[in-house]
Amino acid sequence: MKESVRGINGLWSTFRQGGMPSAIASVMGAPTAQHMAFIRSLMREQRRPEVLSVPLTKLETVVFDLETTGFAHLYGDEILSFGAVRMVGEEIVEEEQFYSLVNCRKIVPDRITELTGITQEMTDGAPTLMNGLHDFMAFVGGRVLIAHGSAHDKAFLNAALWKTSKVNLGHRVIDTMMIARWLEPQRGGYGLDELLLDRDIPIKGRHHALGDSLMTAKLWKSFLSDISERRVDTLGDLYTHLSNR
Repeated sequence: MKESVRGINGLWSTFRQGGMPSAIASVMGAPTAQHMAFIRSLMREQRRPEVLSVPLTKLETVVFDLETTGFAHLYGDEILSFGAVRMVGEEIVEEEQFYSLVNCRKIVPDRITELTGITQEMTDGAPTLMNGLHDFMAFVGGRVLIAHGSAHDKAFLNAALWKTSKVNLGHRVIDTMMIARWLEPQRGGYGLDELLLDRDIPIKGRHHALGDSLMTAKLWKSFLSDISERRVDTLGDLYTHLSNR
């Protein structure tokens, strides 16, 4: 009996450290096991303190957005699509974009189809959550993430990461909604549409994960000059100012 207990504990220890025993890999399938190992390894490498000293003008980021079946990940809502674009400082790297639908394995509500244009047929033929998540995280790498109203996206990402790989998101995140609240505390609203209009950024492809990512990237770019005027130079400086609001 003790032999069995030691074996199970050893297996669990290997799993927690990001390894994947061959017996489990053969049951799960090699691609799934490899995807899980990659995601777990990537999460371990995040929260590097040195990134806090990187100037915002040189910071490598990925601006992203998710479309989901609803707002309640705790009650069964799932990711429908990932969208993302890379940036270096204020430069939007237009040729480095990512988009993937996800087979959420549930009915897509009519209201979500009307909002996003994503139909049941589109998701039924899409990659699995594990495959879509793996490809998205491979695109992100170790870069800092940017999102507008990031709480929603982080909650769904964390739910997906835990569901597929038993890890939580380790990446640092910049929330453009929080930036707007800091820069313009007198505003009445901080929705993406309102901020885009005020910054003369054309609204194109709204409620499409890639479209929203590109518009949020332009919003972040427009914020950088305002941030610089406040003598906020690095990611660490930015976090300090946001935490002191």
